[in-house]
Amino acid sequence: MATKDPITCHILDTTAGRPAKGVRVKLEGGHAPLKIFESQTDDDGRIKSWLPYSSEHEAGDVPIYTLEEVLGEVENTSTWTLRFYTEPYFGEGNTFFPEVVVTFKVQKGQHYHVPLLLSPYSYSTYRGS
Repeated sequence: MATKDPITCHILDTTAGRPAKGVRVKLEGGHAPLKIFESQTDDDGRIKSWLPYSSEHEAGDVPIYTLEEVLGEVENTSTWTLRFYTEPYFGEGNTFFPEVVVTFKVQKGQHYHVPLLLSPYSYSTYRGS
């Protein structure tokens, strides 16, 4: 098993000048039905691996699949969305963006790193390496 998933992300709090740790992030994509994953940034503001998402409102077993398996089923290109829950990080009412949503295309067999440069009133992102 690889040490990191094919899609990773990193959040830097540009106001504080340090990584944003403890930010909840959802990743969803693939082909219908869409697969949903979730994670939380580590002490370095990074997410290197994802867990299948299971809503508290769903009955039944926890889904068992990996991001690598889902991406392996995609023939060519798929669309994925990262949803960064930023308001809990800054505190309620302390940010203009309660969440940041980044949608991007994924080509089969490639690695994607999506950094987020974040402050309470602005953000930017790009395809990293």
